[in-house]
Amino acid sequence: MTLKVEEVFEQHGRTRGEEEAIRQSYSTMAESDMSAQEWKHKGCEESRKGNLSEALSYYSNALKLTEDEAEKACLYRNRADIYLQLSDYEKVINDCNSALKICCSKALLQRCKALEALERFEEAYQDAEIIIALNPNNEDFQRVVDHLREIVQERLCTLRVSEKLDLAFDVNAREKERRIAMNNLHELACDETGAEEIFKKEGVSKMVHLVKVEEDEEVICRAIRIVAELCKNNISRTESVMKYVGLPWFLEIMSSTSIERVNASQYCLQNILNTYSGMNNKPDSNRNEDLYEAHKKEIDTIMFCLSYSITSRTITGLARDAIIKLITHNIHYTALDWAKRFVELRGVQRLMEVAGEMEEYNSESLLDITSSTRTITSVCLEMVYKNVYKNCDDEKTFTNAVDEFIEDKLHSPDVQSKVRVVVAITTLLLSPLDVGNTFVVKEGILEMILVMAGMDDVLQQKVALECIVAAVTRKDKVDVIIKQGVNILKKLCQSQDDSLRVRALVAFCKMGNSGDSDATTTPFADGVTKELTEACRRLLINPKKENNEWAVKGLSYLTFNTGVKQELIGNREVIETMIDITDDPSTDDQSVLFDVLTTLMNLCNAYDEQEPEMIELSKFVKYHFPEEPELDDVFEDEGLIVLLMDYDVITYLLELAKTDNQNCKELIARVFNAICSKQRLVDVFAHVMPETLLSLALDGTVKGKKQASLALVHLALTKSIFTKNIVPAQLLTEFVQPIVNLLHLGCSVNENCQTLTALCNLAEVNDSIREHMFKEGVFQKIEAFVYEGDYLLKLASANFINIMILSREVAIKCFEQDNSRVDYLMLLYKDENQDIKFAAAAALVKLTVANKEACKKVLDSNFWLEFLRFLLTNRSSNVREMGLIFVLSIIKSMEDVTAKSIKTDIMELLRTLNNTVQNNHIKELKSIALEALAECSSRETFIVMLRWERDVARRSRGQSDLLELLEIQLWVYEHTDENLVPLNIWKRIPLRLRH
Repeated sequence: MTLKVEEVFEQHGRTRGEEEAIRQSYSTMAESDMSAQEWKHKGCEESRKGNLSEALSYYSNALKLTEDEAEKACLYRNRADIYLQLSDYEKVINDCNSALKICCSKALLQRCKALEALERFEEAYQDAEIIIALNPNNEDFQRVVDHLREIVQERLCTLRVSEKLDLAFDVNAREKERRIAMNNLHELACDETGAEEIFKKEGVSKMVHLVKVEEDEEVICRAIRIVAELCKNNISRTESVMKYVGLPWFLEIMSSTSIERVNASQYCLQNILNTYSGMNNKPDSNRNEDLYEAHKKEIDTIMFCLSYSITSRTITGLARDAIIKLITHNIHYTALDWAKRFVELRGVQRLMEVAGEMEEYNSESLLDITSSTRTITSVCLEMVYKNVYKNCDDEKTFTNAVDEFIEDKLHSPDVQSKVRVVVAITTLLLSPLDVGNTFVVKEGILEMILVMAGMDDVLQQKVALECIVAAVTRKDKVDVIIKQGVNILKKLCQSQDDSLRVRALVAFCKMGNSGDSDATTTPFADGVTKELTEACRRLLINPKKENNEWAVKGLSYLTFNTGVKQELIGNREVIETMIDITDDPSTDDQSVLFDVLTTLMNLCNAYDEQEPEMIELSKFVKYHFPEEPELDDVFEDEGLIVLLMDYDVITYLLELAKTDNQNCKELIARVFNAICSKQRLVDVFAHVMPETLLSLALDGTVKGKKQASLALVHLALTKSIFTKNIVPAQLLTEFVQPIVNLLHLGCSVNENCQTLTALCNLAEVNDSIREHMFKEGVFQKIEAFVYEGDYLLKLASANFINIMILSREVAIKCFEQDNSRVDYLMLLYKDENQDIKFAAAAALVKLTVANKEACKKVLDSNFWLEFLRFLLTNRSSNVREMGLIFVLSIIKSMEDVTAKSIKTDIMELLRTLNNTVQNNHIKELKSIALEALAECSSRETFIVMLRWERDVARRSRGQSDLLELLEIQLWVYEHTDENLVPLNIWKRIPLRLRH
């Protein structure tokens, strides 16, 4: 028995000092006898009481005594928790490490907290990621991970920004390293954390200084784009940037001959406008009213400066283009309210000044422009016109401004001013067309243009011809020009100056393209076609690249001529130069791309000869520019293969098909359709076109989508794409919808038959495609042709249905959705055409096999027996097989049908079939049918059947075994009431005897 300490004191009467000594001695003796579990328990008690030092001591004692690994891990974790409360983080980490060595994953959270407290964030984040991986649904742990991730990313970003800034501004660093550093800084600036860090480290002032002193253009452009990203969607940084550098800095750096620098500056200014207004670069973006009102003054200042910079003589042509683009992008009347204010600031007159500029004039007063400036200006004029009209509901504010510019120039006595007027009107005729047409018919303007065309001054003649080309877009303008200027144009077509000849050619051909072929006029003399083609060729390949867009326009008309086609196909330099023009990044004129594609379309004979405008144009060109008789033959496929493969035009077209220009997509689709319509070309190019054709069939003009869909039809008509697996099955599935869209009762029989045949080929691939077709509603669309009078359409429809119901799922669902479909097939079966009859019969048999309700529907018709006779007595063994399968379907579908069948002449038909047929497969099917009849027939019916079988066996030689079995079977049936015995006997009869 153990005495308490107090009892010992009472028995011996000790002093206080003696009592304390005895107490400590007793305690030490008692503790020495405690187990690890007892120490752990005491540690837990003290920890709950908040006595952390005692708890720490007790856990340590327990660790000294325990040998159990799991228990050690728990004690290390408990002690680590005490150290964590005492902020002794290093010891927390040590104990957690010890626990983790024994695989106690719970210690990760404690170590993570200690590491974070020691600001070892990267290590803490690694632990946190493991914790959340082990506990993915714990929201508390997820918050820890998110918190640490932000810290780590910020620290990493800070480190990277400092490192990259130091490297970018290190004059001793290699050029390549500095470029990489600037690229990295740009990437960091695209992220909010990185942008803020760059901003904090005086990134704006550093970038501005770099732009001022740097010689490497790539580094300069990156610096400007970094500033742009700092301003993006952050109003405080944008305000700080504008306060530090000011708007003039952006306009100054924009005035450059470097396209990259100009684009970067334009992007930067657009970001600033977007941030001030709360908009983005999407067309339907709306402003943030609070932001807009707070920064309306700054926005108006930018618009004011841009408007006055349009006609600045100190900026480069590229900068002018960028400024006009900025105005175009932001002029929308619901965005920044610039339209009306722009007109009030005489912005229209300034744009007209630019619209009337010509690179050919050499004068100090001229504005620097690019080859794209007039096109860009015309687009801007169009946008201003539309938005002034919508906003003010008064287009006169715009036309008055244009009229003021023209009147001012016409009052000047010098020729240059009048030339500028014509050039400006030509720009207006590009867009806005209505305003341009208004001024062309203005009194004296057209007469002035025609007078210029008849002058001996080449520059005036060019300007006049370009204006005529732009004006003849309208039929009424064509009539006026034909009456007054057709002879001038024909004369200029034979000029000694190639640039004049080609412009006159384009103007002359555009008259035919605008609806007046004027075939009564005298055609050009022999040889002119060759001369004009050669003039186009020389202009196209001239080293200075001047007027080559006009050369392409001329060829887009001349290539209706077979001889010109053949000549161009043999000239690699012309084709490659023509394609290079569209690859030039400085060319924004989409009309050049359109003309190149038109020329390629003509070279491939891809224009639609059924379209009235194409007929008129072709007739006009061929009449006025006659072909050499020996060259007027069919263009050979070999020439197209050279064009498409050797010159790599097909790759160019595939890449170009990604354009957003819908009219260009249409021309590309026409070329692809022409390629796919030729078997030899399909074999060569089928593997590269499907994905592009699908894209064109789904997005584009109505005509363009139709052309691409027709190309898909041609591909589907080509067996090699199936046999050689040229097109993956998944992609073939996507062919379905565009092809089905072509089916229309209004199309010709040939077109619909081609489409139906293509669908048949696709349906033959597998059940997956058949089921996809059914889901897409193809079945319903096909049925419309069943009632059409043309036998080809009926046959194609019947064949398609026949193939579709090879899929059991389709066969079942097609009847479930519409039980009148059996009637469609029965109607086709009654057709006089034998091919249609056979196709319908095959479909009906397949349908009755798959669908019990369909079988009943057939039997409900008043000529099902006639249908059966047609099948069983047909000369074709395939049709007879179908008849037997039909019999089996009837037996399977209806239990009470056997008696009805026996009363008919089915048995006699089967007997006749047995006597005449030599096909073993048919014999076997017939036996299976008889057995099926036996199993579901009544006793009397089965006896009749056995007697018939016995009679057949008696007449046949070598059938003694079968005859004997039949006699036994008959005797059993005639002398007993038990049906099971004969049926079991019948089932045991070998198949060879049942023959």
